[in-house]
Amino acid sequence: MTILVTGGTKGIGLAIARRVARHGERLVLGYASDDMSAERARAELEGRGAAVHTVRADIGTIDGVEALMKEVESFGNGLDHIVHSAAMIYPTNLLDADLVKFTRAVETNGLSLLYLVQKAQPLLRRGSSIVFVSSMGARIPSPNYGALGVGKALAEAIIRYLVAELAPRGIRINAIAPGLVHTTSVAAMVGGEEKAAAVVDRAARANPSGRASKDSDYASLVEYLLSPEAEFVQGQVIAATGGTGIIG
Repeated sequence: MTILVTGGTKGIGLAIARRVARHGERLVLGYASDDMSAERARAELEGRGAAVHTVRADIGTIDGVEALMKEVESFGNGLDHIVHSAAMIYPTNLLDADLVKFTRAVETNGLSLLYLVQKAQPLLRRGSSIVFVSSMGARIPSPNYGALGVGKALAEAIIRYLVAELAPRGIRINAIAPGLVHTTSVAAMVGGEEKAAAVVDRAARANPSGRASKDSDYASLVEYLLSPEAEFVQGQVIAATGGTGIIG
């Protein structure tokens, strides 16, 4: 089995890669620029018995996705599943946004899902599953979250349209929306690690379930959506937030 995880060398993507790593199976971790983190992730997951390939590619462009898929194809055995966790962090509200940067971010955070699915078509097969990592910010506006929230909302719309084309082929596509997790992306969004820790702590105290999000909360959900048991789940955005967003 071969699973592609974009953004798979850090943060939420790496937590998902850890969860789905299996002895003797192939993991392809896509990443944008941090070679050191990619090497650390590769070494860690190989220590769990997985066959790991890291591929540096800009998934926010059509050419970058084509290059990534050529690499995946070169490893052989096609592609069973895609987990799309990569994102471009550009903290901004809409009216203050640099429109060039905003357009670039929305392409990376939203349109890239379509790029990936289109270019992966020759490699996917009946039983393949695609999972997009969205967020509650796709539906609930937050300060400085415009470029990420709009991009993820676009990807959720793409998912709904793709169901009609993928389901007859036996291919599933869904999304998950994790709760707030302290990652480097969150730190970049709020202005540093210390501020990120404070934001996550406030979120944990306000959560109806009384705690912060854990990696297992969302990674186990992805694991299920990749499994044959989820073959009738199509076009859904499943939140793992402890009730945040449902109960204010």
